[in-house]
Amino acid sequence: MIAGAVMTAAAADLLARLQERHGPVMFHQSGGCCDGSSPMCYPRGDFVVGDRDVLLGVLDAGPEGSDGVPVWISGPQYQAWKHTQLVIDVVPGRGGGFSVEAPEGVRFLSRGRIFTDDERAELATTPVITGAAYELGERPSVRGQVVALDT
Repeated sequence: MIAGAVMTAAAADLLARLQERHGPVMFHQSGGCCDGSSPMCYPRGDFVVGDRDVLLGVLDAGPEGSDGVPVWISGPQYQAWKHTQLVIDVVPGRGGGFSVEAPEGVRFLSRGRIFTDDERAELATTPVITGAAYELGERPSVRGQVVALDT
């Protein structure tokens, strides 16, 4: 099973620090407007996930035994991105004012990797987890791990 969202080592390190300070966090991939298309990081519960938002994946980040870091996207935006694995990275600079990393002097950045034909075929057999299904306890079978960026 392939994860719909993964992270770089820099993102994993920053997520660990942010969770020490803020407790469990989650991402919502912004669809544009004021925040561009940045992944916005919020303390879990500070952002209301909609019933039709789609869970791209859960990053295996945080304290041992934690629930990980869910990565959400709106249903319509998912339709445009479903062929792409989201790679959460960190770069210098100031990001969206509502995202918890804003005071750190860095910002989260979404990178993408196009799924292979085999991966797309596998994903086509896996049901999408919506906000409503997540509330009922559905979770993905794999977690997003740390990946190295191709340079």
